[in-house]
Amino acid sequence: MAEIKQVAVIGAGVMGASIAAHIANSGTPVLLLDIVPEGAKNRNAVAEGAVAKMLKTDPAPFMNKRAATLITCGNIEDDMAKLGKCDWIIEAVIERLDIKQNLYRKIDEVRKAGSVVSSNTSTIPLATLIEGMPDAFAGDFIITHFFNPPRYMRLLELVSNGATNDGVVDMVAAFADQKLGKTCVVCHDKPGFIANRLGVYWIQAAMVEAMDRNLTVEEADSVIGRPFGIPKTGVFGLMDLVGLDLMPHVQSSMAGALPKSDPFHAIYRESDLVSKLIADGYTGRKGKGGFYRLNRENGGKVKESVNLQTGEFAKSEKARLESVKAAGKDPRILMQSPDKGGKYGRAVMAKTLAYAAFIAQEAANNIVDVDDALKLGYNWKTGPFELIDEIGVDALIAMLKEDGIAVPPLLERAAGKSFYKVEDGTLHYLAFDGTYQAITRPDGVLLLEDIKRKSDRILGNRSASLWDIGDGAVCLEFHTKMNALDGDVMAIIKSAIRTVKKQYKALVIYNEGSNFSAGANLGLALFAANIAVWPEIENLVETGQSTYKALTYAPFPVVAAPSGLALGGGCEIVLHSDAVQAHGETYIGLVEPGVGLVPAWGGCKEMIRRWAENPKFPKGPMAASAKAFEIISVATVAKSAYEAKESLFLRPDDGITMNRNRLLFDAKKRALAMVEGYEPPEEMTYRLPGESARVAFEMAVDSFYRLGKATDYDRVVAGELAKVLSGGDTDITTELSEDDMLELERDSFMRLARNPGTLARIETMLLTGKPLRN
Repeated sequence: MAEIKQVAVIGAGVMGASIAAHIANSGTPVLLLDIVPEGAKNRNAVAEGAVAKMLKTDPAPFMNKRAATLITCGNIEDDMAKLGKCDWIIEAVIERLDIKQNLYRKIDEVRKAGSVVSSNTSTIPLATLIEGMPDAFAGDFIITHFFNPPRYMRLLELVSNGATNDGVVDMVAAFADQKLGKTCVVCHDKPGFIANRLGVYWIQAAMVEAMDRNLTVEEADSVIGRPFGIPKTGVFGLMDLVGLDLMPHVQSSMAGALPKSDPFHAIYRESDLVSKLIADGYTGRKGKGGFYRLNRENGGKVKESVNLQTGEFAKSEKARLESVKAAGKDPRILMQSPDKGGKYGRAVMAKTLAYAAFIAQEAANNIVDVDDALKLGYNWKTGPFELIDEIGVDALIAMLKEDGIAVPPLLERAAGKSFYKVEDGTLHYLAFDGTYQAITRPDGVLLLEDIKRKSDRILGNRSASLWDIGDGAVCLEFHTKMNALDGDVMAIIKSAIRTVKKQYKALVIYNEGSNFSAGANLGLALFAANIAVWPEIENLVETGQSTYKALTYAPFPVVAAPSGLALGGGCEIVLHSDAVQAHGETYIGLVEPGVGLVPAWGGCKEMIRRWAENPKFPKGPMAASAKAFEIISVATVAKSAYEAKESLFLRPDDGITMNRNRLLFDAKKRALAMVEGYEPPEEMTYRLPGESARVAFEMAVDSFYRLGKATDYDRVVAGELAKVLSGGDTDITTELSEDDMLELERDSFMRLARNPGTLARIETMLLTGKPLRN
């Protein structure tokens, strides 16, 4: 099959436009078409308006605003002929069969032979969509069901049938995998496919059971949350996020499409409360609120929730259920608890997991695809069959029988066994025929979780580990909460440097947590400050400085492979690496000013270095320092790997991997490619502008203060940052070494660490997760 080099999206609504934006994120040109508004002077107004809106949307559909230039806007009256140059044409119009099929006939008149046409539908079967269409069109047609928002949701469901030509699904899947970062799950042509078929059942069961059992929304969300590895939004928070007005449509569509024998009908009913909330404008976060709202009366900001029985709002109260407290992260303990939380959790999740077993063979090729669909489409930490293994297959069967729920044949076949098991270091899953099949990874996918099943770590402690990833490369992994950095991490980094120097070729710094690293462990820092053990704090700063410097000048390549948050000390470890292979969704920055500190593990000196060495940036002692001050003083965070290059958190030649599952493979490949002839960088010397620059920086902050954009304590923190970036009590005639710069960072950090304003900021961040504007 041909390679996909140009894509068209027809339908510039929220979903269609966002799909176009994410395709543009991959560097692929996109044609975005929609209708011509009646009487419009600008015939492309709908598509152009959608792009303009997305440039202002947060979270941003674009990874970089320059990606928007890859979208060509048009309309379906004047520009259909342009589809003839496209390799993939995506239909994302209203869910009406007559409108879709009329559009398909127009597409078929102009598209080139072999181009793929797909629908983003989530409700209409493929067989229905292609009914009456020419065989050639049907052969090139599939369903590509993106999840909203397309940039951030990694699941893409692909649906084909017997009419689909060989290679069509593979071509789209390869592009979506490597260019869009998607995990592609092939689904059977059944209602709801996989994720929504099971997800909608789960939401309906949770809502009905909460109402029938007289739970509060807070209680329900606390139960259907952490104990089951489900995001803390639970169910009612999730409906607010997705939109209450969407749910009745999806649920009624599911009810209409499923046979009467399907268990969905036993729990499906329309909700008068939901209808009333929607009618009153409570459509979720996009409206006035939903099951939760913020009451802003009298200038306040009070979180409220709706009473599921009366429909009245009242102040939201934190749920305090013994079952949730006792269970922690153990779903089996919760489901066996006698209080109302335990009974609710069992009623919802036992039904849901049984339904997963009921639909699996009908909807999917295997249980792995069902688990991936729920993990990536609904953000479950563990998929339904992984969850059944945690509870115990036999324990779940016993619960179902006790509660009078039919045990699906797939679950019965698993009795006495588990759905997953490890044999000879390889993970296997239970196939529908009752045999165990090995899980294989696509070429270019290397997962640390697989490495761990096959080998023991080289060295490690409670905070970090070193793993052999083959071919002379090793991987340094953090595994603290949020991958925060502490003394134990530093110890392993130093040990890793000695080990790699003796026995290996290259080091990759990577982990498979949600975040690369949220920075230094602020809790430890606050504890040490509260008991005034200042030498311990200064020692941690010095240890971090010496450790990161040792990484930079190690006699072998060091490649950082960040994903998710890389903040503060996490950003600084990236700055000290020889090269970076970043996941596209990397959010990186030196955020220390937000907690009343300055970067002190070399972040200040490295930002000056990067801007001073950038051939496209003005030269002179003031320019690099001023740019570093501009970036660090406001705690700039790049919201993608592409944005990170604009701030030079990443260098222009650092790599970006779109698919999270391919990141370690790409980072290892990059590190090994650097081995031959590797020489560590030369130490840099600094000539900084001194007092004049410090005064200029402080004046800039004062102007923000007068405009109300900076606080009193912002001025204090910025003053210390200005001292570091200007070179302290020196001027351009003095040559500063890297160690001199590190001493400036350390001195300013310690002065701020002793200040009550900084301690208040750290405490507030730890308690609320939000910065204090003191």
